[in-house]
Amino acid sequence: MTALLYTIGVVLFLVGISASIALHELGHLVPAKRFGVKVTRYMIGFGPTLWAKRRGETVYGVKALPLGGFIAMPGMYPPEDESNTRLGGSRRRARRRRPRLFAGAVEDARAFSNEELEPGEEHRAFYALSVPKRLAVMFGGPFVNLVLGILALAVSLLGIGMPAPTTTVQTVVECAVPAEVAAERTAEEQAECQPGDQLTPAWELGIDPGDTILAVDGEPATDWSTMTGLIRDAAGRTVPVTIERADEERTLDVPIIETERPVLDDDGEPVEDDDGTTRTVPAGFLGVGPTQEYQPIPVAEFPAEAGSAIGGTFHALATLPQKLVEIAHVAFSDEPRDPEGPMGMVGVGRVAGEIASTDEVETASGEVITLDMVDKAQTGVGLFASLNLFLFAFNMVPLLPLDGGHIAVALYEGARRRISRWRGRGVVGPFDTARLLPLTYVVVACFLMMTVLLLYVDIVKPVRLFGS
Repeated sequence: MTALLYTIGVVLFLVGISASIALHELGHLVPAKRFGVKVTRYMIGFGPTLWAKRRGETVYGVKALPLGGFIAMPGMYPPEDESNTRLGGSRRRARRRRPRLFAGAVEDARAFSNEELEPGEEHRAFYALSVPKRLAVMFGGPFVNLVLGILALAVSLLGIGMPAPTTTVQTVVECAVPAEVAAERTAEEQAECQPGDQLTPAWELGIDPGDTILAVDGEPATDWSTMTGLIRDAAGRTVPVTIERADEERTLDVPIIETERPVLDDDGEPVEDDDGTTRTVPAGFLGVGPTQEYQPIPVAEFPAEAGSAIGGTFHALATLPQKLVEIAHVAFSDEPRDPEGPMGMVGVGRVAGEIASTDEVETASGEVITLDMVDKAQTGVGLFASLNLFLFAFNMVPLLPLDGGHIAVALYEGARRRISRWRGRGVVGPFDTARLLPLTYVVVACFLMMTVLLLYVDIVKPVRLFGS
């Protein structure tokens, strides 16, 4: 059964990534056809073609490796006689500057880019579009991934929700150990009560997992935060605590013990005094831990959460080169892999399978947590959201052959044309994108090396969410 669930998780991941790629390319295809650009191929994946069908002038197909996709638009590289036509002598200078090593490749790419244009179809070439239309075509793909990512976040945060503590008891702590004493004990000693430790009120009075705390000291415990506040304020006093067990209410007189709790700042971090010691305040302690239930976040908070997710994705992308260096070091050493680091397709697929097939997780404290379908759905939808936000951010990198590179070229061309008009030099031709092919080859080579590195490390040192 576990193997079947694992396989289902991997298959769902492949379906999700394939759908994301297909919709990304559709984001390019729709505006391109709307603007009259000739589109000859719409392909999902790379490598050998598994299925293809011609519809009109476009061949639609699926290839073997779901590592991306593409649409073929003739005229991605303008003919040389169309480029720089009003910048006297610039074409000659460009030809002299072009490395001989790439001269043949540039001309071949230019010819291949335009060979599917029939005589009289020059106006249907991609380079013939205005700058705003080119921007719409190239931004369409990443925009679709952005929308998919935000929609998945909405399902995750507004539909399923985030785990939040409730007033129903999940765990009962046996002993109350002061923080300074616990800090001096080993992990084994902390796992069990030691001679002389004080029993918690919840343990002594027989509060059980599954009990729901309804009121403390006569005040309704409407949520976990309210309940802990009431207990904290009752330090050193015996107060009535009303619980519900098996649909019956009962009230217990509970002697709330006084302990010290750290003072936290606005970020939830402990506040330290000038001498480096953690600042504490007296607080009441009952000795119970809450169950967690998924609760949708307020709609008003969603824009900030989505913005934080997008910003975090761009930050992760900015640190990707450094992370890849660390991954390369880890791949050929005995150092453990950072579970928060980048993963390739194999790694993410493995994680998806692990999410689907894991039913119980043991925490560092030895507590076993059961994962239900809601837990798995929330994690899976979050993974899909992260995937699409990364596809959006990655494709916006202003380097060819990524969409961001074509967007940067279009913006440069638009600025160059405007400057030319301001100077009274007339309209210049399209920028000769083929001249950037040497840089494009370098970028592609880097992407291939990154793919191979991540594939290797995903196999030899896979990331495991739930232990080894």
